[in-house]
Amino acid sequence: MITSNGYVLDESEHRMGALEPVPAAARGDRDALWGRLRRDGYLYLKGQLAASMVNEFRRYYFQALEGTNVTAAGTDPALGLGAQEDVDRAALRRILFETIVPGTEYQALCAHEDIAGWFEWFLGDDVHLHRRKIIRHTKAGESGIGTATQAHYDLVYLRDGSDRVLSMWIPLGDCAVERGGLAYLEGSHHWVMAQERNGELARPAASITADLPGLAEEHDARWLVTDYEAGDVVVHSAHIVHASTDNLDQAGAMRLSTDIRYQRASEPIDWRWQEHWRYDDGL
Repeated sequence: MITSNGYVLDESEHRMGALEPVPAAARGDRDALWGRLRRDGYLYLKGQLAASMVNEFRRYYFQALEGTNVTAAGTDPALGLGAQEDVDRAALRRILFETIVPGTEYQALCAHEDIAGWFEWFLGDDVHLHRRKIIRHTKAGESGIGTATQAHYDLVYLRDGSDRVLSMWIPLGDCAVERGGLAYLEGSHHWVMAQERNGELARPAASITADLPGLAEEHDARWLVTDYEAGDVVVHSAHIVHASTDNLDQAGAMRLSTDIRYQRASEPIDWRWQEHWRYDDGL
């Protein structure tokens, strides 16, 4: 059973499908990739990053949070096994927003040649990495409204710059479906762009809904999911609707992921996204 914010997703063939990875033969064909991105709204790039680098950062992240009751005492931080005790949220926020988010380790990951270099090649220009980069962990067993990322598309939060911003979602460690990875609503970028053109989308910025099965019914569409492995990334359009599912990992391992945004440096940049992410930054 796959859930999101407590809602049970319909796993029938009409409401759920598999995220399709870019075939190896097409990985070096920029025109083919652009065609695929326009058609599907996403590029699922398996093994884009070295798994060892991703897992090393996973270890660093949870090790940095030792003493906050995020991970179980005496366990390998790389496993990210959730503690049973209540989390010291004040300590968590202090370490996350004062050490991890602005730290050199996180910046090095997000600006790695296999990421920044790929965007330079794909966009054919100098690129800009938005400073506001979001990193999240989700404990196994948590459910209910607010525990998983609700259905949304990124452009609704990026209003003061170019609309040609590309996001990259990176699972930091293996992330099978039951660990609560990202799900994409198939073909949704097409109707989102149409509604944008017609001025039919609600303002101000807000998530669409926590009810993923209801949204799929409304648009007669499928949620696309997959078993992500460390080193996989998904590059997606600013218009495609996506959300996360609940972490139901039986071993108690936490889902850890980051989403970052790149664009051409020559295009207008949303100034609000040029400060480090904080939980209270209002975006």
